[in-house]
Amino acid sequence: MNSDFIFNSLTEPIPPVRRDLQFIPVKNNDRDLLFFYDSMGYMAPDFALDRKVEPVLALITGDHSIQHIIRQMNGNLSADDLLQFIQLLDSHKALESEHYRLSSEQTEKEFENSEIREAAFAGESYPADPNELSDYISQLVEENSHPSKYPAKALYAPHIDLRVGDAAYGAAFSTLKDLKPKRVIILATAHYPAYYGNYYENFPFIGTSKNFKIPGRELETDREIIRMLDNPDTPNGFTVRDRAHRVEHSIELHLIFLSYLWKHDFKIIPVLVSGFEELYYHDQGDLSEKIDSFASQIKSLDDGNTFFLISGDLSHVGKKFGDILPAEELRADVEAMDLRFIEKAEQGNPQQLLQLIGDDYDSTRICGFPPLYTFLKAFPETEGKQINYSWWDEKERESAVSFGAVRY
Repeated sequence: MNSDFIFNSLTEPIPPVRRDLQFIPVKNNDRDLLFFYDSMGYMAPDFALDRKVEPVLALITGDHSIQHIIRQMNGNLSADDLLQFIQLLDSHKALESEHYRLSSEQTEKEFENSEIREAAFAGESYPADPNELSDYISQLVEENSHPSKYPAKALYAPHIDLRVGDAAYGAAFSTLKDLKPKRVIILATAHYPAYYGNYYENFPFIGTSKNFKIPGRELETDREIIRMLDNPDTPNGFTVRDRAHRVEHSIELHLIFLSYLWKHDFKIIPVLVSGFEELYYHDQGDLSEKIDSFASQIKSLDDGNTFFLISGDLSHVGKKFGDILPAEELRADVEAMDLRFIEKAEQGNPQQLLQLIGDDYDSTRICGFPPLYTFLKAFPETEGKQINYSWWDEKERESAVSFGAVRY
């Protein structure tokens, strides 16, 4: 920490608390705490404070100085104590401050300059020990086996937290255990481009040339193909400015299954696909041209030894996601929408899938639409078969996420 950039003023407005942080009430030894969850991974993963600080946090909006807040609290807190508290928040990158800006940019640059994409969720969503992970995946695949007599060309599978969707993963990936592709093109939901402002403007496809490290194995990226896609003369909306991969889970959670199932050597082409909202309003514009160009390129890679893996969940509904009603009251309509989506996905018709999503401007927030639509634009009329469908109800937050799998 460089103390020169830590906030240090009684009269200047305090930088606001970061808008992207989530505050989760937790109990620890009968003590009520407020856990700071940072999806971007800039903060320490175990930062929590006593819930008594909530009234102070509510005043740190970017508009008030320490002196102003002291007056608001009727002098119940000294200026020195409040300054120390603000500096504690700033040093832990909880404020939208100069210190946070510099620290976060350094984190991103270090990632971009590395050659390896380290596992971000080992020990959190799945076991970090390679042997424990192998046993865990083995049990999921065997207990949820979903046999099929036809070889697979592609798989649309969830990326929800394994701790709530493990059986669905096991069934989906069990259908791939007899395959031995030499190359895997992964089209996965990109959850974080918006966090980088205009950084990814005009680049819906975010690749990386980094190898992916998971417990017990390093999976090699096909850098020759990545270079082919990263051609400035081809208007395909592809970039290798890859900081969006740093904390993304949608590829990593699929790779631990591939690594267990396929012991042979194979290369991966990891691509994150960001939102396609523009298509709902205008399906013949710049974005559409980029999708067509990129889809044409990945279709050209279909050589009989290439497998296509599509990572996406289904609906995200309830108060956590901005709905007025709790998820349980929306469930019947949402499930009906999900099943229509899966039906269109099985039929392999990208235009019908877009029309379904665009008719209500993706009101249920189906995050798997962009990567699946991209695949179907490359391979229209490819027939799929539903493997499963599940609903995870986060009752304490009155929200839910649905997910399912389709095998092509």
